[in-house]
Amino acid sequence: MSDTSNDTRDPLLTMRNLRIEGRADDTWGEIVHGIDLDLYRGEVLGLIGESGAGKSTVGLAAMGFTRDGCRISGGEIRFDGIDLTEASEATKRHLRGARIAYVAQSAAASFNPAHRLMDQYCETPVQHGVMGRTEAENDAVDLYRRMQLPDPEQIGFRYPHQVSGGQLQRAMTAMAMACRPDLIIFDEPTTALDVTTQIEVLAAIRNIVEQFDTAAIYITHDLAVVAQMADRIKVLLRGDEVEEADTRSMLAQPREDYTKSLWAVRSYARAEQPPVAEGTVPVVSIKSITAGYGTVDVLKDVSFDIHQRRTVAVVGESGSGKSTAARVITGLLPPREGEIRFDGEVLPPDYRRRSRDQLRQAQMIYQMADTALNPKLRIRELIGRPAQMYLGLQGRKLTDRIRDLLSLIELEPDEYIDRLPSELSGGQKQRIGIARALAAEPKFIICDEVTSALDQLVAEGILKLLDKLQGEFDLAYMFITHDLATVKAIADDVVVMKEGRVVEQGLKADMFRPPHDPYTELLLSSVPEMDPDWLTNVLSDRT
Repeated sequence: MSDTSNDTRDPLLTMRNLRIEGRADDTWGEIVHGIDLDLYRGEVLGLIGESGAGKSTVGLAAMGFTRDGCRISGGEIRFDGIDLTEASEATKRHLRGARIAYVAQSAAASFNPAHRLMDQYCETPVQHGVMGRTEAENDAVDLYRRMQLPDPEQIGFRYPHQVSGGQLQRAMTAMAMACRPDLIIFDEPTTALDVTTQIEVLAAIRNIVEQFDTAAIYITHDLAVVAQMADRIKVLLRGDEVEEADTRSMLAQPREDYTKSLWAVRSYARAEQPPVAEGTVPVVSIKSITAGYGTVDVLKDVSFDIHQRRTVAVVGESGSGKSTAARVITGLLPPREGEIRFDGEVLPPDYRRRSRDQLRQAQMIYQMADTALNPKLRIRELIGRPAQMYLGLQGRKLTDRIRDLLSLIELEPDEYIDRLPSELSGGQKQRIGIARALAAEPKFIICDEVTSALDQLVAEGILKLLDKLQGEFDLAYMFITHDLATVKAIADDVVVMKEGRVVEQGLKADMFRPPHDPYTELLLSSVPEMDPDWLTNVLSDRT
């Protein structure tokens, strides 16, 4: 990381008194209130704050861009001497992609599903005249390799749906670097990555920033990650700047109470549950499952149980088979071998052969609420459809049930029942995903990385809500995650997977106490710490 404390150069990016307005019901209101910012070549500025703080809005403004329903209402944004608030659209289009790049949080929502990864990588450098197609393809392979993507020579010729979420996020990071831009805005670029992959991606990002003297804005809710990446940290709250300082000073002595509260989050841990009585029938039992796609086995002889009122955390790196196991349980991917039992009875392997009641009993909450909720449906429809389909509720009974569910997830019914997903924050959308799963009155819920896209304050609230609901409704949870802090907070039992196999499983207390399987030890040692030297030291230890 660079030292800019006595920098006499002109900044690459300057914002002065930046003000941005948002529109709701045809009324404009200010959402960013006079932000100032200076960023130099080779420097990384971390933007942190809870959901709704304005982090992404400020990051996008660095490109002279605002989302639909927003507008820059005042102030100045200068990139390398160009005033982006006054520049023509043609000028800004020429800068974007070539000199200013953006890495979005949700790779799944950002890639065109109809085109291969390689075609999407090559489009920007070829269109901007940076390199020809053949050179661009070779460059893609080189960056895919730096991003630790499997089979870097061939993965670019897959479609987005043919790679995991973590692999897709890395492919997007590589794509942003294709033109070797002067400025990159990283908007939560590692939220979809497991801890072992995250280390390699963070190292690759840091190396490229240093190698090409690139400036970067790093937006994140993960304080340990920003400690590794940023030279300076700016804290935002509801569109206002709370404080800014160099990273070491900010970590050691934050001045403001709000910043101190961010440093103190994620202390939550659910109460320890009593052990499962011997002979108790699991709600879900996975028995010797082998499954995959085409001729490739992704799961190999996988077995574990999930009991009533217990949470089993399934952890492992990207591609280990966590989400594939969920697809098998729900019947979306019939296994080649083995069986799934629910309350002791064998489930048909294909969901199309399961009864409506069998389908009702197992529900799912997805990682990316942005892509999981139909943007055209209002909240009453999103929550009401499962209650209609599985329970036959209609009319007033259905409305009452929807309102009850909104109250359960701690959202005021009158305020939220007729909103669209676009009118909700990330945490509110995830709560709607929880309510939609509860609407079917299931016994078992799969939570697929449900907090990875949320800031730490919001994520803690979601974990507490899930814990409360589990107690109220005797639910069994399968919690797919790569975040070991989340595992410590909410799990009763842990299943560690690698390359489609279970390498270790047991009670949470036993899993975090040595001795460990070597792979479990690798996972535990890869969790970032609030120490700016942590990443450097880990990389040094592993070379």
